[in-house]
Amino acid sequence: MTGDVTVLISWLAWFVLLYQVYLQRTHNEKSLKPLGQIDFRDRPDQLYIRVSNNGVGPMIVDRLHFSKYGKLYATIEDCLELDKRSYARLDGSESVQKVILPNSSLTIFEASLAPQENETAFNRIRDQLSSITLTVKFHDIYDNKMTIERDFHWFSRHLLKETVER
Repeated sequence: MTGDVTVLISWLAWFVLLYQVYLQRTHNEKSLKPLGQIDFRDRPDQLYIRVSNNGVGPMIVDRLHFSKYGKLYATIEDCLELDKRSYARLDGSESVQKVILPNSSLTIFEASLAPQENETAFNRIRDQLSSITLTVKFHDIYDNKMTIERDFHWFSRHLLKETVER
């Protein structure tokens, strides 16, 4: 009888151990989860689009998709009719995955205006950006796949104000 109780306690301890390992693994996955976000800046001297990682684990970017009027593009420059020297951009032709560390970001697009340039140049950029949507597919170190998406319609808010004021 004592042997049966010992075997039963051993089996129960084994199951408790397996459950503890499962809980630890789940906790580790949640603790190292990236939180992706697409950020914009629209100031009088600078425009940018960045993908930020606000989580505590690395964000491994697999693919960026840009869409404009229902068509898909691999790079933002394919969506824009701007002089390529007038803005900085992420080269989408690279096949290497991008890793965004916690509290870091990856710049997708950036344009800066010198003080002598006028607002019309930025309005042209805003107009072209406003019809684009960015989709970012990424995964964490545990290979959990995630997707974030944001349209750039936000950039048209200044253009709408100008139209109303006229």
